[in-house]
Amino acid sequence: MLVDQRSGARKIVRSKAVVVMDGMPPKQGRTLDISAAGVSLTFDNKLATGEVGMVSFELFVEGRAQILSCQSRVNYCIFSGDHFKIGFQFMNPDLATMATINKFLR
Repeated sequence: MLVDQRSGARKIVRSKAVVVMDGMPPKQGRTLDISAAGVSLTFDNKLATGEVGMVSFELFVEGRAQILSCQSRVNYCIFSGDHFKIGFQFMNPDLATMATINKFLR
């Protein structure tokens, strides 16, 4: 039996995302959900657990679209049909990014 190891409240969010990993050109994905600790998304490419890169995505907060970017680490990568589900953990997000995410999660 699989146990969900994620902690904290998560909220569904469907928006465009861009992932830039070292040695790889920017690639597009779509967000699935977000928490204060990280974001999960669908992606066409497989990524190795532990890889670090920049993840940018759009959140609608207080009626406005905001683009957030954060250095993130791959926590998991699961093949799901015709794409990969990838969980990213935020690494030292700045205060403005965390404030925006926390507003969205309320």
